Amino acid sequence: MTLAEVLPAARRLSATEKLKLIRILAEDLDMAENIAPLEPFKTYDLPTPYDCYGAGTVLMEAFKQSDTSQ
Repeated sequence: MTLAEVLPAARRLSATEKLKLIRILAEDLDMAENIAPLEPFKTYDLPTPYDCYGAGTVLMEAFKQSDTSQ
């Protein structure tokens, strides 16, 4: 079964059923081996906008541009 076949049925699920499906799939992935590129018990640094003071200015400019283009 392909993702294209499963998605329409998954989209018709209620919010509660979607959350249950997410949990089931996450548990399946957790039990599976070789989930590249993530490794168990390893810490990954993710870039965030914290302490990036120019990020707020860039976001405000993007919002202003999207408001004028609509």
